[in-house]
Amino acid sequence: MATAYAKCFDPNGARFGIPTYPWRMAPAGYATRRQLRVKGLRPGGQPIAAQVMILNRHHGARVAFLYREDLAKPVRPMTSRKWGALALAMLARRTCPRCRLDVGYCIPTSHGICGLCLVAEEQRAA
Repeated sequence: MATAYAKCFDPNGARFGIPTYPWRMAPAGYATRRQLRVKGLRPGGQPIAAQVMILNRHHGARVAFLYREDLAKPVRPMTSRKWGALALAMLARRTCPRCRLDVGYCIPTSHGICGLCLVAEEQRAA
């Protein structure tokens, strides 16, 4: 095993507190949150079971937490109220605070106004 992998290999959890494996070398039965989500699952309140680690010269140690697949629960379905709240939140992100129009895209937070209002503001400043 290469040196970088050896520094990340701790299946007993003696060094890092929880079982640690090198990147892409976790045993079967463990998954990250994203991997669980793809399978239609969620951690469901279970504690972190293990972690995968990669050492990088520029960023240091990067870690992804793993959860047990057998203890994972199915994802809760979206209710009509959740869909409604999501629709209202997206409408607020698309509505320009200056001209009060739904511009059809999420307004960038860097400017805080739609493109038409931004152009008009730049013309006034010039």
